[in-house]
Parts: sequence; C-alpha cells; structure tokens
Amino acid sequence: MITDSSATGRILRQFSFLQQTDDSFQRRFFHSVSLITLPAGQPICQQGSQCSHLALVTSGKARVYKIGENGREITLYRIGPGESCILTASCIVNGSPFPAFAVSEESIEAVLVSPSDVVRWSDEEAGWRNYLFSLVSNRLSEVIGIIEEIAFRRVDTRLASYLLLRPAVDGRIELTHQAIASDLGTSREVISRILKDLEQRQLIRIHRGAIEILDRDLLTVLSTQ
Repeated sequence: MITDSSATGRILRQFSFLQQTDDSFQRRFFHSVSLITLPAGQPICQQGSQCSHLALVTSGKARVYKIGENGREITLYRIGPGESCILTASCIVNGSPFPAFAVSEESIEAVLVSPSDVVRWSDEEAGWRNYLFSLVSNRLSEVIGIIEEIAFRRVDTRLASYLLLRPAVDGRIELTHQAIASDLGTSREVISRILKDLEQRQLIRIHRGAIEILDRDLLTVLSTQ
C-alpha cells in the first residue's frame, strides 16, 4: 500500500495510464501496490526464476540481457522511468520462468504489482491493459531492430552509431569495452580492435574507461556505411 501523497503524486505524473483511469481504480491501485528502492548493480531477475512481481520503474534504469553458451552478453533492452519489463509481464501471464537476466544499472525506485493484480487488471481495466500492450509493441520493435543490426550491419558502423548516440561527460563517453560489446552483442576483443582502428584514424581517443570523440563528422559518415 502506498499512502504518502508525494509518492502517489509522483507515480500519477510518471504513468499517464493512471491519469486516464477513474478514482476507483486509482484507489485500488495504490492500496494494492508497494514501493521499493534498489541500489545500482543489484541483480533483479535470474534466468529460469519465477516472477513474483511486475515492477513499474519511477526512477533509475535497469538492463535486461541474455548470456550465450560462450559467455557473451547481449543487451535486449533497458527499462527507464515510466516503463516496465515485458518479459516479466509475459512470464506472469503465461506462468513461465524468466528467460533472461535483469540488473539495475542505476539506483532504482519502482512500484511493485502482484501477479494476481497484473492478470486481474488486464481483464478489468482498459487503461492498464493498453499500457501493457503499448510496452509490448515498443519493446518488440526494439528487439527486431537489434536483430536487424546484428544480422545486416557491420560491427564498425554499428559501433559508430552507438558512440554518436551516447551522452558525454566533459567531452568523454564513460564506457568500458566490455560494456560496449555487451550492448552490441559481440566480443570485447572485436570492440577493442575497432576502437583502436578508429583511434589510429583520429576519429576518437581512448581513455581508461572512457572514449572521446575527436571527429564527429567522419564518425557520422562511418555510421551510415
């Protein structure tokens, strides 16, 4: 149960579907859910585990990923404020185990919805049902995009696009080679080799745990090849 007015107001602003429901459902919602916080780096779900709740993220970010038999990781998607995990929702509806891994990349605050409420509200409340359907639609497009990237684009062009989209702090993108490899679904050795080539071409400069873009125009050209 969430009774704190500042928390309920923050959740109402974050999740627009709640604003579209009547007062009766909002009262049931806040009476049934709970609010949790997790530190950065906290494992959330393990592959093969049963999903005990559906988390609606109000702040922070989580990463959902798969690990191959060779130990290589690939990021499926990230969950940010106003979002939830479609794999968790699917596991709850189907009664199946979680097929991936999830970890908090930043400290997270989230609303927890029980499996029984996930199912019941999907039958009874159009706003909740539409929220879940929109999550499925958006995530499916993301995952299809990842498959297309891996299947049809060279790793160097994908890496160039990836770097151009990352936020910089004091001109540097704070990323390890392993983190990039996990996001792009390739090996750290491949990423390190391409980054070294880009540095020799003076498109970037490699720092410990960070990358600095030196020539954004040429990197943009590479990203379109």
